[in-house]
Amino acid sequence: MKDFLFLFRRASAAMPTGSPEEMQSMTQQWMDWIGSIAAQNKLVDRGNRLGEEGKVLRPDNVVTDGPYTEIKESLGGYTLVKANSMEEAVELAKGCPIFSVGGSVEVRPIDQM
Repeated sequence: MKDFLFLFRRASAAMPTGSPEEMQSMTQQWMDWIGSIAAQNKLVDRGNRLGEEGKVLRPDNVVTDGPYTEIKESLGGYTLVKANSMEEAVELAKGCPIFSVGGSVEVRPIDQM
């Protein structure tokens, strides 16, 4: 099996908002989806939500604020899974709750150094 990275992208840098009940429902959907992957023994790291602030380092030690809110999409978090193929990893990603809020999942293989 290989390791794959799921990168969760959303339409803006802002965190989703809603009533406490809506937020609890969304959290439960994420927990259920991650739990289903763990139940298949394919979860490597449940991942984490990424903070809103950050810095971008560029050549010549240039440091700027980021991520930029004016970009079309921003990274919201990540998860590591294991699968036999890219196709299997994509199938695991299909149940991700981020689709319900217009987001996307980028699936990338982890190449060992």
